[in-house]
Amino acid sequence: MTDPLVAISLRTIGLAAIAFLVPVILSFRFAPGATSAEYMGLGYHLMMYALVAKLPAAEWAKAAGYGWLTLDIMAGVLVINRVPRTIADPVRLAGHVFAGLWFITVSLDGSAPLRILGALAGILLFGYTLASPYLSPVWLAPASILILTWLSVLAWRNG
Repeated sequence: MTDPLVAISLRTIGLAAIAFLVPVILSFRFAPGATSAEYMGLGYHLMMYALVAKLPAAEWAKAAGYGWLTLDIMAGVLVINRVPRTIADPVRLAGHVFAGLWFITVSLDGSAPLRILGALAGILLFGYTLASPYLSPVWLAPASILILTWLSVLAWRNG
């Protein structure tokens, strides 16, 4: 079977992920808790599946990436189906532990900006999950900006 991802560049996947992520980030500020943002989030996470597949990483790191995406997509579908956020949000946070591992690991072989941005995003995602009972969700916002910037650098440098 032919892998359809072979013909798609990292730049294309990165730009598509950015296109889906920007409305999600804007919704945090202008429409907090909006269920409609979950649909764009699903698109973003599907693009990230392609990045996990394409970017070189150890098998355990790829497994962490796929685990993150599976849990985050599940959390989005829970919200779309009106499952209370008290259930959906901890599922999403559990996925962020794996996201942190993936971002840090996959960024190690990248350029200096990718290493720095990936490490910071990974540490914030992982760290916020552990500290979330004591912190406001606003503390997670910088991770979104770091990921957006990370995707931009990836698309620019590796497209």
